[in-house]
Amino acid sequence: MELARFNMVEQQIRPWDVLDVNVLELIKKVKREHFVPVDKQSLAFMDVEIPLGHGAFMWSPKLEARALQALKLKHTDRVLEVGTGSGYLTALISRMAQHVTSVELVQELSARAARTLAAHHYDNVTLEIGDASTGWGGEKYDAIVLTGSVPLPPESFYEMLNAGGRLFAIVGDAPAMHAMQVTCVAPGVFETVTLFETSVAPLQNAPQPQRFVF
Repeated sequence: MELARFNMVEQQIRPWDVLDVNVLELIKKVKREHFVPVDKQSLAFMDVEIPLGHGAFMWSPKLEARALQALKLKHTDRVLEVGTGSGYLTALISRMAQHVTSVELVQELSARAARTLAAHHYDNVTLEIGDASTGWGGEKYDAIVLTGSVPLPPESFYEMLNAGGRLFAIVGDAPAMHAMQVTCVAPGVFETVTLFETSVAPLQNAPQPQRFVF
């Protein structure tokens, strides 16, 4: 298993421009297999999305690592994750940030993630159940990550960023999606960078653009 983990880092993650030493070391330490459904254990270290049920998927390892690298998390950061899924990305974030609030629409997925996170002592995590597709609560965060794709830039989240805060989102319609990082450079002022192309399952209930019907 440790050889499989080593190969995942060296053959999938590092070649995909993940060069942040802290991210690479964290990927080695946080046991991905603990968060993979029992019947999907053979896929734990493979370069694939892993189905979790209810239309949700665990991201590929290299995408998880690229998202972490883009977020540039600090130990003082408070983070919002939209879509808990397996809880693995939640666990990774919790080891880099002060606190992570993770919101999941599907109660069964949240409950499963809660059991895994508690069993392995990730205690700076708050799990919530609900629809956070356009935001969550009235708080502001230092970093926000959306684990499902959205067809449009998720501007409802921009105002939830503290000054200096970062948002990671995957935007577009399949198969042409791109990962983007939005930084709040000053109150009401945002800088957007397109990072790479990818394609992931959509965020349920994400706002849809008006589409012409002929």
